[in-house]
Amino acid sequence: MSIKKAIFPVAGLGTRFLPVTKAQPKEMLPIVDKPAIQYVVEEAVQSGIEDFLFITGKDKRPLEDYFDHSGELEYHLEKQGKTDLLELVRNIACMCQIHYVRQKKPLGLGHAVWCAKQHVGDEHFAVLLGDDIVVAHEPCLKQMIEVYETTKRPVVAIRRVPRDEVSSYGIIQGKPLGGGLWEVSDLVEKPAPEDAPSDLAVIGRYILPPEIFPVLEDLEPGRGGEIQLTDALRVLAQAEPIIGYEFKGIRYDVGTPKGLLIATIEMALSREDLGEELEQYLADLVRRRNLT
Repeated sequence: MSIKKAIFPVAGLGTRFLPVTKAQPKEMLPIVDKPAIQYVVEEAVQSGIEDFLFITGKDKRPLEDYFDHSGELEYHLEKQGKTDLLELVRNIACMCQIHYVRQKKPLGLGHAVWCAKQHVGDEHFAVLLGDDIVVAHEPCLKQMIEVYETTKRPVVAIRRVPRDEVSSYGIIQGKPLGGGLWEVSDLVEKPAPEDAPSDLAVIGRYILPPEIFPVLEDLEPGRGGEIQLTDALRVLAQAEPIIGYEFKGIRYDVGTPKGLLIATIEMALSREDLGEELEQYLADLVRRRNLT
C-alpha cells in the first residue's frame, strides 16, 4: 500500500518570529507571494497524498481560512473580470481537502503526531514539517515514498549539516546502504557536537508506521520536557532499523528569520517575472555598500 495520508504539525508558537507571530501563524509568513505552508502542501499534493490533517493550536484560524473559499473576494474578482487572480485563489481552496485536529497543549512534535492517531488508523503515513521547504525536480516526499515502497520500512529524510549545527537537529547513527540510503540504528535529539554520532541530520519529512502511536503514548517527556518524535524513532529502530534517505533537492530552513529571507531571495531570483530585476538590484546594492 502506498502513502495517502499526511500529517502537518502546525501548532507551534513561532517565538523566533515575534512580534509578528503574536497575531499571525508563522506558517503563513510569505515566501515571495505564497505562505510557507503552501509550498509544503503543494509538495504533498504532487507526491500523491489524498488525505491531509493539520495538527493546529490556538490562534491558527488563519490557516483554515487560507485553504478555504473566500466568497467575498472571489465575487469581487469575478465582477472586475480578474479571471487570472480568481483562478489563483480558487485553486488554493480546491487543491486538497484538509482536516483539522487541535493540539490542546504544546507538548512537542511527538505529541502532535500522536494527536493524529484516530485519523490515521492502521495505515503508514507521512509527516511534513512547515519549517522545511525542499525545491526539487521530483518532490522530496515522492522520493521518500519510492524508498518506502521498495524497502517497506519507516523512512526519514536526512542531510549532512556542519558539525557546529548538529545541536539543532535529531542526528542519526547508521551504516550506508548505497544510493543515498542509510540503515539507521539509533538517533539522538540535539546532541552536543562532541557527542553527535554523525553529521547526518533528520529533516522535516517522515514516513511512519502506525506502530509509532503506542510508542508515543508510553513515552516519557524528553528534551525540553516535551514528547520528542526522535525518542520514539529510537524505540522503533531498536525493533527494526529504519531507513535514512539523503534526498535530492535544495532545502530551505524557513523556521528562522535568516532562513526565511534566504528562501525568499533565492526563490524570487528563480522567477521569470522577478529574477532579472531583483538580481540587478542586489548587484547594485552590493556595489553601493562596498563604496561606503
